[in-house]
Amino acid sequence: MRNVMKKMVLPMAALALLEDLANGAIRRERVFREREDLLANDDNWLKPISNPIQISKSYILLEICTELGPGLERQTARSHALPVPIQVLTTLGFLATGSFQRELADRSGMSQGALSRAIAAVLNGIIRISARHIRFPYDAVNQAHIKAQFAEIAGFPNVIGAIDCTHIAIKAPSEGEYAYVNRKHFHSLNVQIICDAQMRLTNIVARWPGSTHDSFVLLTNSSVGNRLEPGSV
Repeated sequence: MRNVMKKMVLPMAALALLEDLANGAIRRERVFREREDLLANDDNWLKPISNPIQISKSYILLEICTELGPGLERQTARSHALPVPIQVLTTLGFLATGSFQRELADRSGMSQGALSRAIAAVLNGIIRISARHIRFPYDAVNQAHIKAQFAEIAGFPNVIGAIDCTHIAIKAPSEGEYAYVNRKHFHSLNVQIICDAQMRLTNIVARWPGSTHDSFVLLTNSSVGNRLEPGSV
């Protein structure tokens, strides 16, 4: 009888251990994956295939990370907090390449959930500081300087900005879905962008659905269009 009881104790202990694991009573040791040094790579992985403009790592470190750092640094007693450059570089890589979050998360040595939170934090930080960097030149001195630069490039006088609208593809929204279908029959936002002669962005309007006409954005619902009306500047 004693031998039978001994044989029963081991399976019961094993079952109890499995139950504790399932209920989270026993804490599993966290395993932190090794993070790739993205700064050791070349700049090409940040370059969108359709865009010839590259963002240098030096600019990212000196400008973007410095400005976004206070909002991205985590106050935690644990180690292995995501460094600011990792958050910024991985977010820019996601925006530039259109890769799946899980793919970039694996490359950066983080979970998909951590990357999703980092992307949201970085984008909120960029939106927060955007007004300091994206400003249209309404003053006469800056406008004269930009006009001279455009005239030097193409010999075209009195140009203070190059403007166009571009369609950014989105998933079909649950409300007003038809309004977001553009003339090429996919769902999008019609985004107005203005740049100066150095290709610096000076104005972005990104709130109108894809079916909206370009002229409607500029002439009726754009601060630049309203302020450039005769006598309003």
